[in-house]
Amino acid sequence: MLMPCFFRQLPALLAIARSYASKSFPPHTVVTMPALSPTMTSGNIGTWQKAAGDTIAPGDVLVEIETDKAQMDFEFQEDGVLAKILKDSGEKDVAVGNPIAVMVEEGTDVAPFESFTLDDAGGEKAPPAKESTEEAAESSEPPDTGSQTSPSTLPKDAPKQESKPESQESEPSGGRLQTSLEREPSASPSAKALALERGVPIKQVKGTGPGGRITKQDIEKFKPASSAAPASSAASSAPTYEDIPASSMRKTIANRLQQSMNQNPHYFVAATVSVSKILKLRQALNSSADGQYKLSVNDFMIKAAAVACKKVPAVNSSWREIDGQIIIRQHNTVDVSVAVATPIGLMTPIVKGVERLGLSSISAQVKDLGKRARDGKLKPEEYQGGTFTISNMGMNAAIDRFTAVINPPQAGILAVGTTKKVAVPSSLEEGNGVEWDEQVVVTASFDHKVIDGAVGGEWIREFKKVVENPLEMML
Repeated sequence: MLMPCFFRQLPALLAIARSYASKSFPPHTVVTMPALSPTMTSGNIGTWQKAAGDTIAPGDVLVEIETDKAQMDFEFQEDGVLAKILKDSGEKDVAVGNPIAVMVEEGTDVAPFESFTLDDAGGEKAPPAKESTEEAAESSEPPDTGSQTSPSTLPKDAPKQESKPESQESEPSGGRLQTSLEREPSASPSAKALALERGVPIKQVKGTGPGGRITKQDIEKFKPASSAAPASSAASSAPTYEDIPASSMRKTIANRLQQSMNQNPHYFVAATVSVSKILKLRQALNSSADGQYKLSVNDFMIKAAAVACKKVPAVNSSWREIDGQIIIRQHNTVDVSVAVATPIGLMTPIVKGVERLGLSSISAQVKDLGKRARDGKLKPEEYQGGTFTISNMGMNAAIDRFTAVINPPQAGILAVGTTKKVAVPSSLEEGNGVEWDEQVVVTASFDHKVIDGAVGGEWIREFKKVVENPLEMML
């Protein structure tokens, strides 16, 4: 008997139902579309790595599934045989719980399953109404996670309206669905990151991995084809643009940012902060670390933000609605979401309990979370939640300052610009000379529903004080 299969990097279990159809089919297991994240109601079928009749060994990739968060490899951890694929590559918006494949035990004849249909698997259901996921879609964490920062769900005795969607047969549109491989080539996260770094057009790369998957080595070996034909006539008829389909994750990011700007009245507070002492302290600590750690300026910024949140706890809060009552939840721990750019979009992994952590622990967690975010290996609990966010673009010397969009239900986010050398009056008593000071412009975005302007200004003052006197982080 086939056992339930686990998804790599995900806590969600694949929904598997033992089924004996009304027609005469050997014993089999119907594999359904799983919920890979708390906000997922449907997913897209990517490239099938196995065909009907193929044997599945533990750890084999069965199919790629594109969710609202990322594109994940679905791995089986038990032996079996793929008897029938019910949803082909390129199928879009397959509702969670709908059948996608049929599995049987080894040695079972799969020939009878050639006529197996979706109706034999129990039929399809429509995706749940969007209203049911409204709160989860607007929050940076799922409801009912049990964490102190998760949005509460309705009480058990609250009236519920049940909807029983009727199965409907979709009419053919005459068009052809693009497969995941056609829409976006199957590539490993490291290959996508390298292609983005080198400017390699990934659609022109031929993959040599399993199922045509593009690997990092394929990107390294890629050589653009030379074009020797005259381009005058071709250029005149060639399109001057390229339409790129938006991925599910890009759609989710767009919806969340739009909701944040529309529903959270932003206001911004900026300050110029001296980081000269932090840079000297960082250099001294790193030189004596013996390779055990390597602190960055951002590590100090994360710690300073946590110290400021403890001194001005109103900023470490979120706007909530529970049982029809509006409340402001003030968090006792500071869980800092750190914005990380990845090949598939922006992720915000969380460093939890920053107020209790030392700089070396913060540095190690940021490096680990950032690497796994870029590789697409974060667990949902590692990026859903948080009480405050930091977005640092200081690595780009062209950016003096910028403003960031609040990550709801959080009420604040700090945008950090690049470090600049600025001439300031000398602190020496003699003469009227100048000296060079390393400075950074930081801009905090606050939700005015939760944080008044004076409170936001107080938080910036405390943050500036800690950064310019970094030994206070040790207190």
